[in-house]
Amino acid sequence: MSKKVLVLGATGNLGAYSAIALKKAGVDVIASGKRKSDNNFFEDNGIKYFSADITDSKSLDVFLNEKIDIVVNFAGELPSRCEFNPQLLIRSITEGTMNVLELIRKVGAKKIIFPTTPYDLFHLHETGIPMKPDEKRSYPATGDHSIYAIAKNAAVDLIENYHNEYGISRFILRFFTIYQYHPNAYHYADGKMRMMPYRMLMNRAENGLPISIFGNPNRVKEMVYIKDFVKVVVNAAKSELEGGFYNIGSPERVSLDEMIHGIVEVFSPENNKSQITYDSSKPDTLQSMLDWSKTKKELDYNPEYTYIKMLKDFKKEMKDEPFAQLWGTGKYYDDLYKDKI
Repeated sequence: MSKKVLVLGATGNLGAYSAIALKKAGVDVIASGKRKSDNNFFEDNGIKYFSADITDSKSLDVFLNEKIDIVVNFAGELPSRCEFNPQLLIRSITEGTMNVLELIRKVGAKKIIFPTTPYDLFHLHETGIPMKPDEKRSYPATGDHSIYAIAKNAAVDLIENYHNEYGISRFILRFFTIYQYHPNAYHYADGKMRMMPYRMLMNRAENGLPISIFGNPNRVKEMVYIKDFVKVVVNAAKSELEGGFYNIGSPERVSLDEMIHGIVEVFSPENNKSQITYDSSKPDTLQSMLDWSKTKKELDYNPEYTYIKMLKDFKKEMKDEPFAQLWGTGKYYDDLYKDKI
């Protein structure tokens, strides 16, 4: 593939893995993030790096002479990565996407790849039926994902307008959590800093501590691994289709019971396995599912990582820390947040 791809938000979770995957697929990649320095991570991987902020349209002028064909926009704030700030969500997601679309128009690029949120189908959550990709979008009336979904919907509407006006193909990717090892195991939930639930479970298993399964243990989750996710990004970049909405789900949905037993199997020491108990008096975990048959058909999505295979690779990356040059180490974040949780 000879086309040049700009990955925005390349210093973040999805962007970094995607930039490397595109490079390995033979794509000419430019990486960009808000950070002034990437610690030479991208240069060491044969990728040119630019510092740019999508909320500042002028800063995107640095790309005007780069002859870009495709933009992968993973920039923008997440509710889980910042204290609740509605203005920042609108500015970085909606206004930022407007700036990116104008860049695309100016450089004559022909495609954008953009992540939306499954909360745009919130009215279909908990139905027990996998949600189809082209269902009518909405947003939660309240909660920390309400403004986020509004911002994403507005960004997607802008993308659709540029598709209609300028013929830009668009690949809108919808997914729940993409599981991957990042040295920062902490996030904001309901305005408070805490360890992410699945990282907390891994931590308890590593230390042989008891784990209790709340509610109905048969409720299922989509468990998508980053190394399957990036294959969709690569295939979307290579696709000659006009695009649309694409759901990204897991090869086999994993029940809460399977999830906990898998974590204990992979992360607990052989001589000190965590004891698993059940507490049906606690609320059930959320259960919302995605229909990804369109992604399979149009983007050749055939996820390779079973749940256990994902956990084993996660554990390996936790040890090897392949992105430490870019992100730092787990110890750094543990020390940083130990007094804040």
